[in-house]
Amino acid sequence: MGFIFSKSMNENMKSQQEFMLMNARLQLERQLMMQNETRERQMAMQIAWSREFLKYFGTFFGIAAISLTAGAIKKKKPAFVFPIVPLGFVLAYQYDMGYGTLIQRMKGEAENILETEKSKLQLPKGMITFENLEKARREQSKFFIDK
Repeated sequence: MGFIFSKSMNENMKSQQEFMLMNARLQLERQLMMQNETRERQMAMQIAWSREFLKYFGTFFGIAAISLTAGAIKKKKPAFVFPIVPLGFVLAYQYDMGYGTLIQRMKGEAENILETEKSKLQLPKGMITFENLEKARREQSKFFIDK
């Protein structure tokens, strides 16, 4: 009688463990999907911001370029045209960020760093462990009583 009861308990416990494992896996998948969705939304906002900034900066650049060129011609001083060069670089960067391939190039470079330059990504003193956190907490805590 005890053997049948024990066998039933073991089967029940095994099915509970399988359920818990499946549930943990499902929760992890949902968490990963949520993080990816959040990352995608943040990237979309960054690209949208860049496109919006480009509209305003493009207008400013156009007005500045026309004004500086007219001033250089009128005053016969070519030095008035020089500010157009750095402003042009900013305009090109923003255009590349909003409509070009900058993000794909950055992604490719990031993948290259992850593959070939792993040592540059390591944290000082290595990964944080529970023991390190607990040690730091004990050192900072005034009320900790060690048994």
